[in-house]
Amino acid sequence: MATLFDEVKLGDLVLPNRIVMAPLTRNRAGRDGVPGELAATYYAQRASAGLIIGEGSQPSAVGQGFFDTPGLHTAAHIAAWSEVTAEVHAAGGRIFAQLMHAGRIGHADLVAPEVGTGRYPVAPSPIRHAGQARTRHGSPDFPVPVQLTEAEISDTIRDFADAARNAMAAGFDGVELHGANGCLLHQFLADGTNRRTDRYGGSIGNRIRFTLEVTEAVAAEIGPDRVGLRISPGNRFNDMSESDTEELYPALLSAIAPLGIAFLHVYEVGNRQVVRALRDCWAGTCVLNPHPAGRTPVDLAAAQQVIDEGLAELVSFGRNFIANPDLPHRLRSGIELTEPDPSTFYGGDHRGYTDYPTAEG
Repeated sequence: MATLFDEVKLGDLVLPNRIVMAPLTRNRAGRDGVPGELAATYYAQRASAGLIIGEGSQPSAVGQGFFDTPGLHTAAHIAAWSEVTAEVHAAGGRIFAQLMHAGRIGHADLVAPEVGTGRYPVAPSPIRHAGQARTRHGSPDFPVPVQLTEAEISDTIRDFADAARNAMAAGFDGVELHGANGCLLHQFLADGTNRRTDRYGGSIGNRIRFTLEVTEAVAAEIGPDRVGLRISPGNRFNDMSESDTEELYPALLSAIAPLGIAFLHVYEVGNRQVVRALRDCWAGTCVLNPHPAGRTPVDLAAAQQVIDEGLAELVSFGRNFIANPDLPHRLRSGIELTEPDPSTFYGGDHRGYTDYPTAEG
């Protein structure tokens, strides 16, 4: 029986353990989206993870939905991320970039003035997020997004492929496509946010088309063994709603499977029966971020249960990696975990970012 600490093959990579650092938005990249000087230290500190999945990075300026998130669409972004990946590799780690287009989760206050005018933010349909954005100037209501034209959808797919190529130029080992948590790919999948009447909306086959075409384009650009896809079936975060979760995601996986991508990453939202059904129809490698009963942080027992039940080959940990840079060692040795400080999760300086000690201090 495999344990959380056994090695596993992922594409061309051999991971020393099955512990994945989940993508964690930290809002420290600055207005230009260039990762700060501390980012390399932060990720290198966590290089003992079997795999690091970096924080969500917008594939284009229009893809930004949160303040001070990093990008992967300029030469400056590539240069800064190159320093991060070099430090991670020097520490013996492996790191994928996450490509995150926020879609309707955007506001003009978040981006440069020339981006925050005209067709921004964008979405499959002009359905406003019912909540408020988090900007440097407060919490304004989200605006009604602009519906993407089919030509703009094609341009957006190209943006993802270009960003994936940029990630490879920056030294990443691969990319994960963010199709979860209410971001653009998820917005196309869900009938609550996709009311289109063209070939990208309506039926399940049409609603999965955008995610499939993005995955195809990225796989063609950098190779399928360097590509992962993250989903969160049934997730209502970011004002999302799906009426057909149990039919939607098996159809998506059936369409994606022939591409032979490196992994599927599932964020669970208290619906273990859905996770089991998806595992049954996904023969490839699976990463699970397990939350069988709410959003409690993943612990060793929950992670090993995932492996024991064959639900996934790898398990991703989120907030416990923030406060425990040596998380695999602590889990294996039974060392008490440090609790993170939520007030330092988003934005700020080194505090709550690179100053958490290892078990050895």
